[in-house]
Amino acid sequence: MDVELQILKHLARDPHPTVAIIDEYCAEYKDLFKEVRNYECFKYLHLGIISTIKRKSLPEIAKVVSINSAQSLHHFLANSDWSVNKFKTRRLNKQTSTDISFDKPLGSLPSTVYYC
Repeated sequence: MDVELQILKHLARDPHPTVAIIDEYCAEYKDLFKEVRNYECFKYLHLGIISTIKRKSLPEIAKVVSINSAQSLHHFLANSDWSVNKFKTRRLNKQTSTDISFDKPLGSLPSTVYYC
């Protein structure tokens, strides 16, 4: 369906895709956002953080993710109704469920040590 028609009919639209790894990572948090615009800003901020720009400011992130103004990113951080605590809890639970155990040996290591 056409995006303009979805807006006119007040229908939910799908978020704009970004980079596959960002889309996959952020998809696990999609239900924390009531509006698709907030979810898109969440994805754009992640994309900006891993980008190669030197200054990770909102205006620079807006430029690199091809949005017209940093105002939407600022609004997302300052005024959105998503819960930072729910995000942190989910992220930490995910992290602890996928932690790597360093108690197990990594396999056979070479017996010769090389010095530079």
